[in-house]
Order: sequence, then structure tokens, then C-alpha cells
Amino acid sequence: MTREEASEAMKFVSDSRIEKYESGKSPVQPEEVLAMAKAYRKPALCNYYCSHECPIGQEYVPEVKAKDLAQIVLQTVATINSLEKAKDRFIEITADGQITEEELDDFVRIEDGIKEIGLAADSLSLWMDNTIATGKIDKEKLAEARKALQMQK
Repeated sequence: MTREEASEAMKFVSDSRIEKYESGKSPVQPEEVLAMAKAYRKPALCNYYCSHECPIGQEYVPEVKAKDLAQIVLQTVATINSLEKAKDRFIEITADGQITEEELDDFVRIEDGIKEIGLAADSLSLWMDNTIATGKIDKEKLAEARKALQMQK
């Protein structure tokens, strides 16, 4: 897109404003990132902004890498399998509400696996957002499927 086309797609962002943050003369604002993500059909821009530009996000939001669905599924299943093997140890470590020095290494390994599951879930969400943005999944049908699932619960 040209700056003019992008400005038109983002509605409230002028082409001169786009030039300012492209050239580094002015920082981009969160609302502008949201508008860009929609206009460019690049939902990952939001995660990139939060994990790299926002001071709070830099501390608390991990960068989510775009991956293909098979890669996400394989990574998730591998992590679940390793955590299944560690489940009894996790219960043993945490049963008394304290973590001793002898338990710390095992606990950190298990915590890391849990974080991997969280990142895999975030990757799956990003994959869904990208798939919706490109029109490969209908957003309304997805919302209906989610609503039907909630009604079953």
C-alpha cells in the first residue's frame, strides 16, 4: 500500500502521520497499531508493538512468532507429553506449598514447560487471527461456533 492508501484504510491516520512514524520522527500510538493491523491484515503487528515498544508489554508480553498450524500442534503435543511425565513430580513439589532448594531445578523445568504451552496457545490465537484476516475462516461462523460451545458448557 502507498501511504495514501494506508491512510484511507486506517481512516483517522493521515499519510503525513504515517510518514512520521515510518521515518522514526514520531512514535506510533497503540490505536494506530490496531488500525494498521486491520488495514494491512497483519494481526501480529499488535503483538510486536506490545512486546517491543510498550514498556509494560516489554516486561510482561512475550513475542509470539507466526507459525504454521502443524508446527503449533506438534510443539503443543510435545510439550503436553513432557508435562504429563512431570505431573507427579509437580504435585510432589507443590503439595506442601513450598519449594525447597532441592526441588527448585525440577520446578523451573516444569514452569518452563507451562510457559511453552502458553506461548503455543498464543501462537494458535495468532494463527487464527491471521487466518481470519486473510479470509480463510469466516469471522461470524467462528463466533457462532464459539457461542455454541459456550452454550454446551
